[in-house]
Amino acid sequence: MNTDLEVSIEQEVAEVKMGRPHVVVLGAGASRATCPNGDKNSKKLPLMDDFVEAIGLKPLLNNWGINSEQNFEEIFSDLYEKKENEKIARIVNAVEEYFGQLELPDRPTIYDHLVLSLRGKDLIATFNWDPLLVNAYLRNGKAGLKLPHLAFLHGNVRVGYCEKDKITGLAGMRCRKCGKIYKRIPLLYPIKKKDYTKNSFIANEWRNLKLGFEDAFMITIFGYSGPKTDTEAIDAMKKAWGDKNKRAMEQTTFITTQSDDEVSKNWEPFIHTHHYEVASDFYNSWISNHPRRTGEAYLNQYLEAKFIADNPVPQDFDFQALWKWYGQFNNAENNTKIR
Repeated sequence: MNTDLEVSIEQEVAEVKMGRPHVVVLGAGASRATCPNGDKNSKKLPLMDDFVEAIGLKPLLNNWGINSEQNFEEIFSDLYEKKENEKIARIVNAVEEYFGQLELPDRPTIYDHLVLSLRGKDLIATFNWDPLLVNAYLRNGKAGLKLPHLAFLHGNVRVGYCEKDKITGLAGMRCRKCGKIYKRIPLLYPIKKKDYTKNSFIANEWRNLKLGFEDAFMITIFGYSGPKTDTEAIDAMKKAWGDKNKRAMEQTTFITTQSDDEVSKNWEPFIHTHHYEVASDFYNSWISNHPRRTGEAYLNQYLEAKFIADNPVPQDFDFQALWKWYGQFNNAENNTKIR
C-alpha cells in the first residue's frame, strides 16, 4: 500500500520538479566500463596505465631508446619539455588513428543508457578522446527524448568546431551557418602544464562545466582518477565547483573501483561532510536506478524523507525495446516547463 511517505515508480516518472542540472564527469574508466572486452572490433579502450601497450607504441618507443614501461603522461611530458617535435608528431598520429577507429558495439551499452538517462538540463563533461560517447549520443537521437549537453574537456576525435560562428559539430561535416567544414579540434595531450585557455573551443567547454557545476544539485564522477594524474584539470574543476562548505545540499557520486577511503581522501575538495556515495558499477548508481529523475529521487529521499523505489534501466533490451521503455518519461517532461 502506497502512503504519503512512499514514492512509487509511477509517481517518480510522472513527477518533474528538479530544474537544476546533474553534471557527470567522465574519465577513461568510463569508456573501459562501456566496452570492457574491447570495442565492436575488439580494440581495447586504454587507461593511462596501459595506454602505451594498448595503442601499440612500445616498438616505436623502444626504437627511440625510451622506457616504454613508463606512464604515457610521463613519456609525453618529457618529449614535450625537450621539444622533440618529430617524435611527438609520430605519437600524435598513432594515437589519433587508433582512437578514430574505435566503434561502439551494435547492442546498447553503458554510454547509451547514460545519455538516455539524463535530461536536456543536464551535462556530461568528458576528458576522453574516443568517439564512443558522441556515437551513443547520435544513435539515440531517434529515441525522441531531450538528451543532455556534452562538453569535451580535452577535445575529441569525432568533434569539430567552426571558429567563425563558434558552433560545434562533427569533424568533417559542414557548419550549419556558414557552410565551411568543421575543423577537428586538437586533442589536449597530457603535459604537466596545460593551458585550458589557449584554444577557444577548449576554453568554452570549461566555461560550460563551470556553469554546470555552479548550478548542479548532483555531480557524478565516473571512471576518472584525476587527483593523482591531472593536477591542472583538478585545479580547474575546484575553481568551477567552488567552496565545498557552500555546497551543503549537493550530492557527489563516484562510480569507481576505488575504495570509500580512497575516494574521501582523493576527492576531499569536492565532498561536503557525508554528502557523497561510492558505486562500483554504473548500474548501481543514481543515474541507472532513477533514469531521467535523479533530481526528483534526490529531493524525495533527502529533503522530504520519503521512501523511494528504484526504476532500474533494463540492461538486456535492444534499442527498439529500450527507446519504447524510455518513452514512459515523455508525457510528464513534455507537459512541464522544467526540462
